[in-house]
Amino acid sequence: MSWVAVALISIGVRSAAAETIRLSVDLSEAPRRIFHARLVIPATPGPLTLVYPKWIPGEHGPTGPIENLVGLKFTAAGKTLAWRRDDVDMYAFHLEAPAGANALEVELDYVSPSQADQGSTASAQLAVLNWNQVLLSPKGRAPGELTYAATLRLPAGWKFGTALPVAKQSGETIEFAPVSLTTLVDSPVLGGAHFRTIPLRVSGLPSHQIDMAGDSESALEMPASMVENCGRLVAEANALFGTHPYRSYRFLLSLSDHVGGFLGLEHHESSDNRTPERSLRTDGLRQLTGNVLAHEFVHAWNGKYRRPAGLATPDFEQPMKGNLLWVYEGLTEHLGNVLSARSGLYTPEEFREDLASAAATLDRARPGRTWRPLADTAVSAQVLYNAPGAWISWRRGTDFYNEGLLIWLEADGIIRRQTQNRRSLDDFLRRFYGGSNGVPGLEPYTLDELVSALQAVAPYDWKGFFDARLSSTSPRAPLGGIEASGWKLTYTDKPNEIAEVIDREYRRVADFSYSIGLRVRTRNEDGQILDAVHGMPAARAGLAPGMKLIAVNGRQWSADELRSALRTAKKTRKPLELLVENAGFYRTYFVNYTEGEKYPHLVRDASRPDLLREIIKPRASGPGTSPNEQRQNGRPGASAPLREQARRGST
Repeated sequence: MSWVAVALISIGVRSAAAETIRLSVDLSEAPRRIFHARLVIPATPGPLTLVYPKWIPGEHGPTGPIENLVGLKFTAAGKTLAWRRDDVDMYAFHLEAPAGANALEVELDYVSPSQADQGSTASAQLAVLNWNQVLLSPKGRAPGELTYAATLRLPAGWKFGTALPVAKQSGETIEFAPVSLTTLVDSPVLGGAHFRTIPLRVSGLPSHQIDMAGDSESALEMPASMVENCGRLVAEANALFGTHPYRSYRFLLSLSDHVGGFLGLEHHESSDNRTPERSLRTDGLRQLTGNVLAHEFVHAWNGKYRRPAGLATPDFEQPMKGNLLWVYEGLTEHLGNVLSARSGLYTPEEFREDLASAAATLDRARPGRTWRPLADTAVSAQVLYNAPGAWISWRRGTDFYNEGLLIWLEADGIIRRQTQNRRSLDDFLRRFYGGSNGVPGLEPYTLDELVSALQAVAPYDWKGFFDARLSSTSPRAPLGGIEASGWKLTYTDKPNEIAEVIDREYRRVADFSYSIGLRVRTRNEDGQILDAVHGMPAARAGLAPGMKLIAVNGRQWSADELRSALRTAKKTRKPLELLVENAGFYRTYFVNYTEGEKYPHLVRDASRPDLLREIIKPRASGPGTSPNEQRQNGRPGASAPLREQARRGST
């Protein structure tokens, strides 16, 4: 007997793959942050095991929020069934269907966290439904083999957006067309009382639109220029890759201070994007939002259609291997920024400031590079995503975003050099990611296949190139791509407006990483030290994460006061005097530092061609002046980068 037959008998599930599991979800109490669900699962008498999704595609870890699964009840043939959680696999439930049973009925609730930074998926005015949070499935059956027919009930007056095909709607109840479990989990629903749909019409391409829900009507006021640039984003991405691996695409955008957990999560035909309520009305947060949309859109090609083999697991229970996340996320980080610039969501100056911020973080604020190579940050992503922000400089975080960005910028320069500027990274992207058109398929790849595709575009020792950067424990970041592009990383006393605005408006921190080596929380002038960079002046003086700044040179702490003290120390040559509270005890620390404020920027190296300018030049055809040219002398640069801490919600 085959192992498949044994598995089907052992779990008591009918063998006919066409049988449909019915799932009904009621969001009428979403403002209370409780989602109700009911499943009807075809079954035969005997023992069976049901599982809750554990490894969620795109989240790179065992993140299925089973701790929020409550109210679980099983019935069959009119009887309430006893159940037992597996004592090793917390995501598996064992029970037995009684004689005469032909279906198992499951009732459950999902209780959403109440805080945005804890992963809340609902506010008083909107909700994001991730189907994996409200369902169980028979163990041993591949998600692609299981068919789910889902219905959804919304609160009165709410509207919704999703890539999931709708069969019919009656009032607040929506019936979706039956799909595989794979497609269902890949198709979140955004609903809300304040809702707006913006079509993005691009000639020659299928339907693209932005579905927005906000905590207020004013939250949905996307400027006309941003709408135009989002349309350009679609055109530029399709021009870059040459094909589109989806039938249509929806940018789902929730605008709330009460929904969070991450900035964006990718799906084949949609993306789940979450930014603060005021994002579209605030310069800086608006650019952050546009860059989130760009990053997640790139994932339709890099991450969903083409995916590292270690992340293309057969179901939601098998562990994923993140060794190629520097491609999955690092290349996407680079391309998200490039496409933001090509479409006008970033100005050229904003693009460079963002790049400078990413490079400087790795070059000066990650001493953990000396013991932990980049490869290990990718392999251990499943633990680093949820690691605390404290000691991130010494521990390292999910640095495969930023460092992957630098590596792929350098790879672009190598391709151009090796081919005498006849080819670029764009040629590799069309070759490697441009095979699918109009179909949300999945084609896994290995590092050898990636290297082979690069070799076909530009002969080079690509394996050696990647190995050297992935295994390096050099204290310095790989800045070769920036320098080969005709720019240099430098530090001045002028704030990097890209980094400053995301810290001020989104993270609510003040960053002194490049001077004394501190990151301090500014929400309500809290003053808590989030990190003290190992080896920098503040750390050498004895300061550490968890301590709290009380006073600077005898005056009450504030970010501005500390900035002023840095400027004063440069003139007086006297150490900083910081009064600090540590678990109820007070002490004054003297920080010997007299070099003033320092913030990262890129400066032009006139001895080399400006490749960055060429890299962000628009590729899609269209009338009129390019968006970059239109905005070259426009508003001051004030944007926000997508660094790894912001993307997944940590500080």
